[in-house]
Amino acid sequence: MRLPRTERLTDRPDHTLVGVIRMPEAAVSPVQSIVRRIIGATLALAATVAIVYVGRDGYRDTAGGELSLLDVVYYATVSLSTTGYGDITPVSPLARLVNVLVITPLRVLFLIVLVGTTLEVLTERSRQAFKIQHWRTKVRDHVVVIGYGTKGRSAVTALLGDGADPQRIVVVDTDHAALETASSLGLVTVNGSGTRSDVLRVAGATRARAIVVAPARDDTAVLVTLTARELAPKAQLVAAVREAENVHLLRQSGADSVVVSSETAGRLLGMATTTPSVVEMFEDLLTPDAGLAIAEREVEPLEVGGSPRHLPDIVLGVVRDGNLYRVDAPEADAIEDGDRLLYVKKVTPVEP
Repeated sequence: MRLPRTERLTDRPDHTLVGVIRMPEAAVSPVQSIVRRIIGATLALAATVAIVYVGRDGYRDTAGGELSLLDVVYYATVSLSTTGYGDITPVSPLARLVNVLVITPLRVLFLIVLVGTTLEVLTERSRQAFKIQHWRTKVRDHVVVIGYGTKGRSAVTALLGDGADPQRIVVVDTDHAALETASSLGLVTVNGSGTRSDVLRVAGATRARAIVVAPARDDTAVLVTLTARELAPKAQLVAAVREAENVHLLRQSGADSVVVSSETAGRLLGMATTTPSVVEMFEDLLTPDAGLAIAEREVEPLEVGGSPRHLPDIVLGVVRDGNLYRVDAPEADAIEDGDRLLYVKKVTPVEP
């Protein structure tokens, strides 16, 4: 769904953002959908049969005689299907009132269930519009991932591996295939360019806890970082670039952390030729699913005043007032109240 450059998403009501924002949906197979419709139609028919049978004295059959259960089932079937032969009709005021207030709504429900493909689409759009409106008013402290290429997907995998709620991760991209892939993981997606401030506002960037900038081009990353930092001055902003010479541009644009993807991959490739076991260890540390992983935790009261090198955990550094001190730095000799420890933890794989 392409939008004119002059049309700002933030000026549009929430219900018009269906197709721009996509909320995750539980997948339902065609067989399940058909079974649900048949059950719904059967329940509507059964309810009609019960109502008419209880008030059968108020109906007249042109063939004469009192209505039997078969007659009631016959009347309910032709009535709900809108065939209406007219051989059995409500004659008493109560029976007619029941037809107006109960049978007619059941007839509409019956048609919606059986012939509801078009109506289902409309209902889905309405449901999406309601979910979008609810999400936009409630979302706080989430993570916005701008760009869902190789780097963006890896970032999302790491977040999910650390236990992040998929519905608290918002993916912004213009590639429909990438957005479909993200949506299949239960992520909220926004169709648009991360360089546009209105797109980032729709993604909730102003209230985000962290923003990951991972487009394919370095110049785009700089522009996205500038836009994101202006909208979210307090968010943790992490950006990826291909070339190390562009790191200072990302820093000046407001990025808190910059990852050089090409240099990092190049170093690992070079190390793999001489010390492949080191590369294997790096991969283990960076994979959150099993083995070892780098994590951060709060300092426990009994640890205050001690040395991080004497703890049972393998401590790599101390985070104090937003600054990271390596474990061999003088500032990390003694743990202070309020510090956070960067350490290596054992990850137990989840049983399938």
